[in-house]
Amino acid sequence: MATFAKIVSGACFGLVAAASWVILAAQPAQAQSADTSFFLTSTGIGNGGNLGGLAGADNYCQTLAQAAGAGAKTWRAYLSTQAADGAPAVHARDRIGKGPWQNSRGVVVAKDVVELHGANNLTKQTALSEKGDVINGRGDTPNRHDVLTGSQADGTAFAAGEDRTCKNWTSSTQGSAMLGHSDRIGLRDDDASKSWNSSHPSRGPDGGCSQADLKSTGGDGLLYCFAAN
Repeated sequence: MATFAKIVSGACFGLVAAASWVILAAQPAQAQSADTSFFLTSTGIGNGGNLGGLAGADNYCQTLAQAAGAGAKTWRAYLSTQAADGAPAVHARDRIGKGPWQNSRGVVVAKDVVELHGANNLTKQTALSEKGDVINGRGDTPNRHDVLTGSQADGTAFAAGEDRTCKNWTSSTQGSAMLGHSDRIGLRDDDASKSWNSSHPSRGPDGGCSQADLKSTGGDGLLYCFAAN
């Protein structure tokens, strides 16, 4: 009888252990924490450069953060807009708070706005998604390192005229958006190719701002999201 009891007990323990392993395996590799204040979106909105303006992009960042457990903060997309129709330009650097900002693993990517636009700690390994994942870069299939910013290297907007924001994030056909490289790697060994926020403008057969256009140069309409508080 004692032997039978041991067999039943051992079997039950094995089932519990197996069930626990399945639960743990189903959990994300790296969840967001309440301290997370920066991430690169795992996917784009899916409509090319038409993000629904700044409000639509901010809402997307907020929604992803909320789903990942970091929604208590106010999240903003790192995007600039150009002066148009009497409205002034908006600079990405002015929208994202004062810092410091850290990823889901607690790694600080920049302590303030000045460092963010200078000697920051943004790399392929630190620009993690809201899920805590590393985003594909140059050399990966597919390459997804192009990130929408519409910004110059110092985080300010481009002058009115030549479109660098897909018509202030409302166009999925004609126009162009300035892109940064999340992995800091490009076709050449120059500052632009290594820029996280101002590497090259989008282009493509659909006019420059479609989802297909963004993918054609190594992107997916991804966004940098920062907690502004």
